[in-house]
Amino acid sequence: MTTIASITNMRLKFPGVESLLFKDFSLSLNKGEKVLILGPSGSGKSTLLQVLTGLVPDAVEIPMKAEEKIIPESWGFLFQDPDTQFCMPYVDEEIAFVLENLQTPREQMESSIHYYLHQVGLTFDNIHTKIQTLSGGMKQRLAIASVLALEPEVLFLDEPTAMLDPKGTQSVWDTLKDIGKDKTVVIVEHKIEQIVDFVDRIILLNENGEIIADGSKRKIFDQYKHVLIEQGIWYPGVWDEYIQVNRKEFPISNKVNEKPNLHLAEFAGYREKSKKIDVKEADAYPGEWITVLGPNGAGKSTLLLGLMNLIKTKGSYYILDQNHRKIKNFSDYVSFVFQNPEFQFITNTVFDEVAYSIQLEDWSEEQVLTRVNQLLNLYQLEAHKQKHPYQLSMGQKRRLSFAAAIIKEQPILLLDEPTFGQDAKNTFAILEQLERLRLQGTTVIMVTHDLQIVNHFATKVWYISNGKLVEECSASNYTKNNQKQPAMS
Repeated sequence: MTTIASITNMRLKFPGVESLLFKDFSLSLNKGEKVLILGPSGSGKSTLLQVLTGLVPDAVEIPMKAEEKIIPESWGFLFQDPDTQFCMPYVDEEIAFVLENLQTPREQMESSIHYYLHQVGLTFDNIHTKIQTLSGGMKQRLAIASVLALEPEVLFLDEPTAMLDPKGTQSVWDTLKDIGKDKTVVIVEHKIEQIVDFVDRIILLNENGEIIADGSKRKIFDQYKHVLIEQGIWYPGVWDEYIQVNRKEFPISNKVNEKPNLHLAEFAGYREKSKKIDVKEADAYPGEWITVLGPNGAGKSTLLLGLMNLIKTKGSYYILDQNHRKIKNFSDYVSFVFQNPEFQFITNTVFDEVAYSIQLEDWSEEQVLTRVNQLLNLYQLEAHKQKHPYQLSMGQKRRLSFAAAIIKEQPILLLDEPTFGQDAKNTFAILEQLERLRLQGTTVIMVTHDLQIVNHFATKVWYISNGKLVEECSASNYTKNNQKQPAMS
């Protein structure tokens, strides 16, 4: 078999970190293989992909040494965070940038751009659209289109569908599988049920970045299931097993005589001068867990930004019977977890990021220390507390943003895809923490594409379509009426 990428006895260490991420690490990939790299959050999966392409250390300056390294001649890389991928400000220019580097004739440009956008299910009235106006899911599709335009021999895919709705996930994977059938494909992915039929080899990393198993998918899932469970890694059927062990009927309080924590009427949110979200009327009560569903680009994140006063809004918006415009300390009532955690960070260490909001309050130093360490331990961030937040993996960044958001336990908690990019162990830890807050009376409003969360944790669904709240129903009724929709792993 022809070796297409390899690394021999690699040592890699992030600046400012005492321990090595990879020590005497060796790996070889063969031409035509479909490889899935599994491991807990922070195990180095994304970094490993960047090493195998030469991005580390050639473009990303991370100290590393290796006895030998073979880099593919033709490769395309899809980053976990699509915002880090873009070189140009507009949709058409992003793909044109790739085509120009491939010396595509100018007269073929427009048709080629439309072709690659169509492959990932993106359509625009005007392809000269600002990328910054796209939803997270639409950005992810665009990033995939720009990689496909390279026509590479090797595809390195770092969670390519993390931000996509179930329909979009299925569609994009169908495309990637078709395009990749004659290529070498190396994948880091948590939603593995979509790709189990596609991959032929699984490399299993532990939390220390060591290979603990390497073989066929049957071998890994049969012989190493106990390791997957111990390490908190996703595997087929993990949700079913979790629910079987932990399932309980969540008590839902009687709302008849209660006042809502949040009330909206004729509420609208705007980006620039364009109305992007419209809610005729909606209420969110204490102890409700509302999942905000809808296709990519429907306006789900825009709704949360409006509720957080981060975009221009019109209409009636009351929080605990107070007009939101007259609330002096808005952050005492509402907390927010951004879709992109880096938008949230304001300090230079993980510890300070979690502690920031309560240090502004009348908390003693001992109380702050106890509470922050409790959350860092819960979300497996204790060993990283002196790191800069940007030094964390994407999964760790998202856990940090979550810990920082919940520390004050405000009555309303808004979350934009808090579980994407998380391993199983940390996903369930986040969901269980949210359930504890809900039972204490917190109103949880969460944008998600994971229908397992709807089925097993949510009490209510708000469904957004074309910038409007078009359905408000109980989670059980939504599940009953949409049983044929694909669930997330």
